[in-house]
Amino acid sequence: MNKSKWLLFFCGLFGLSGVALGAFAAHGLKATLPPYLIDVFNTGVLYQFIHLFAIGLCAVLIQLNLPAKAQKYFFNAAICFIIGIFCFSGSLYALALTGIKWFGPITPLGGLTFMIGWGCSLTQQHK
Repeated sequence: MNKSKWLLFFCGLFGLSGVALGAFAAHGLKATLPPYLIDVFNTGVLYQFIHLFAIGLCAVLIQLNLPAKAQKYFFNAAICFIIGIFCFSGSLYALALTGIKWFGPITPLGGLTFMIGWGCSLTQQHK
């Protein structure tokens, strides 16, 4: 499977799980979590959705007839977005569901990988 197909696979996976997690927060967590933790959980869902679309866009751009170097930047950006979803959104889900504060410091690492991913796509624009 080529790189763009793998990225589209992750895009679909994150879309499916994002809808399920959003519905879980809206319907399943209302009775068990305080509003603050539901907001934390929903922030994870929001960032997951934003970045799944970014991954999809990178996959489409990789399929265009761009120079290999440009394709590499977009692939690296998408990988950063994937890592960011796992670290940022995943840590927010875990923090909200478990209350374990240890997950909190992982969130900024995910945010950093999101920023690196956006930097990769920005760097490609100026080459």
